[in-house]
Amino acid sequence: MSADGILAGQVALVTGSAGGIGKAIATAIEEAGGCVAGFDLDQGDVGNDDDVSKAVESCLHQHGRLDCIVHAAGITRDQVLWKLSPEDWDQVQQVNLRSAFLLLRHAVPQMRKEGAGRVVLIGSINGSRGKFGQTAYAASKAGLIGLARSAARETGRFGIRVNVVEPGMVRTAMTATLPKAVIAAAVEETLLGRLAEPEDIAAAVLFLCGPGSAHITGQVIRVDGGQYL
Repeated sequence: MSADGILAGQVALVTGSAGGIGKAIATAIEEAGGCVAGFDLDQGDVGNDDDVSKAVESCLHQHGRLDCIVHAAGITRDQVLWKLSPEDWDQVQQVNLRSAFLLLRHAVPQMRKEGAGRVVLIGSINGSRGKFGQTAYAASKAGLIGLARSAARETGRFGIRVNVVEPGMVRTAMTATLPKAVIAAAVEETLLGRLAEPEDIAAAVLFLCGPGSAHITGQVIRVDGGQYL
């Protein structure tokens, strides 16, 4: 089925939409006929309750509806746990996990009124398997799974679906700065022999926002080329 028009008339609030995975997701949604309300650093702090509330209100004011939430914003502060500062831990949780809770908290009431909604949280395979030096990041991404599955249980009766997409390593500007040995090791882990492109992740998100996933909720969809295995 072609993606052309499958989100026609739909409005999606996408965090982290200015670059990397978030930008690819925003582009895919627009190409599928949807309208994107971007939420990046220029629009505010995704971990700040007031900023998230204003972002949702602005989306509703401009577009009159809110059909999809895609949370792609995220950061990492890589360090072994005994060297990880509480401040870095808190910042990662705020941007990656607290933000997802705030988005749901402010968007769900509107989605309940509309009788439908789709929420996609961008996790990581490291949230399921752990990763040396990524205690804060892996914990935040693991938290997204618990949040999504609990939210799916609470909101399913209102026609709202909540899912997680777990990428492996993705070829972005952020990963381009990693040592070549780290990238080579990730490629070696990947059964398909390459890193994911942002568009690979966007395709999965588009599926979860579209009609083809109408009976899918509370799930974790891995887009990792077999890296987790």
